[in-house]
Amino acid sequence: MHDFRISNVREELDVPLIHRFLSEESAWARGIPLATVERALRHSLCFGGFIGEQQIAFARVISDYATFANLVDVFVLSGHRGKGYSKQLVSAVLAHPDLQGLRRFTLTTSEAHGLYAQYGFTPPARPQAQMERFFPAIYASHQSQ
Repeated sequence: MHDFRISNVREELDVPLIHRFLSEESAWARGIPLATVERALRHSLCFGGFIGEQQIAFARVISDYATFANLVDVFVLSGHRGKGYSKQLVSAVLAHPDLQGLRRFTLTTSEAHGLYAQYGFTPPARPQAQMERFFPAIYASHQSQ
């Protein structure tokens, strides 16, 4: 793990790698268009995890930097999992100076509850108060156009 580094310098991000993972390997953004990924990156605080110059991990935060943040698109490439990189990535995200003092920090996960619980994330205190508009097949419908 000594050679793993985390950067949020946008120019270092491997956008084709991020797009490939999200559109082909993720369960949450399968089929997402490259233009959508590029726009999301421009409007988010992004964290790349690197071994040397090769990007092997990613996380993105959507925030107003005052009251709220949402952690999304967290991944470590399959050949690099199980080495503690996700923990280092989440630690770096939560330690970022622009994300301190927020009233609420959210995320959605279907399989990594144990990882995020280590950092104080819990199920919503009042799930009955939360609502969403969710379009799970939106990227599939855009591909057919």
